[in-house]
Amino acid sequence: MAVKDPDEQVTGTTGAVGSDRDYVQSLDRGLALLLAFDGDHPDPTLAELAQLTGFSRPAVRRFLITLERLGYVRAHGGRFSLTPRVLLIGQHYTESHALIGVAQPHLLQLAERTGESASLAVLDNAEVVYVGRVPVRRIMSINVQVGTRIPAHATSMGRVLLAWSPAAVVDDVLTRRPPVALTANTITGGIAIRDALHLVREQGWSIVSEELEPGLLSASAPVRDRSGTVVAALATSTSTGRSNPDELQREVIPLLLETASRISSELGFGPAQTRPTAYEGFY
Repeated sequence: MAVKDPDEQVTGTTGAVGSDRDYVQSLDRGLALLLAFDGDHPDPTLAELAQLTGFSRPAVRRFLITLERLGYVRAHGGRFSLTPRVLLIGQHYTESHALIGVAQPHLLQLAERTGESASLAVLDNAEVVYVGRVPVRRIMSINVQVGTRIPAHATSMGRVLLAWSPAAVVDDVLTRRPPVALTANTITGGIAIRDALHLVREQGWSIVSEELEPGLLSASAPVRDRSGTVVAALATSTSTGRSNPDELQREVIPLLLETASRISSELGFGPAQTRPTAYEGFY
């Protein structure tokens, strides 16, 4: 019988990777159960949670009992829902990241100057996660708010974040969850996406038109920390009925770059620091 290498890399239910010796699978499974609660399944039954997670019903029952005792889940009439206590996890994230506090007043100003929604997002695996948001009007089919996740490959924010990511990160994103066509305009081919990322790095910003949803137009610029690392994407979005890519480039991109520069400056990125001119270490 073969002996399993204790240092073998394993991928958990939530997508995390670690050595077999150090990995706590029960924690991974418990978090996966929490993540099963979403806008489409706000109050699932035990059977529905078992189906969503792939866990056995006895295992789901044990996790639910534990989470209920800890105050993260509430039972009601055979269904389960999250409690406000789960917000503490997100609150601790926002309180521990200077980026969000620094960016918020700039998001407000950007929304006022453009008359459109302003957003701040970070990369998490193959998705971008909204960590800051000033909504002006709803133009997407989903209700975008802090914590909302959308595919990185079909968004201007994702293009910006991937454009300055190491090659290994881009490779992982393109292979772990192969890009799918969300509209007739969505770029899905690996070569085409890499070409698009190369262009974003060259010009320093991104505009994406109708790749995530029909009629949706967005523009993004990178936000850097004191080391010059791109840590977030600043974005504004509108509809194709209100603007077009040429107008965005002419009228909005300068405002985006100016605002992103101010946020970066407050994070410690100085004017003497320049972005990498070569593609060293990247794709």
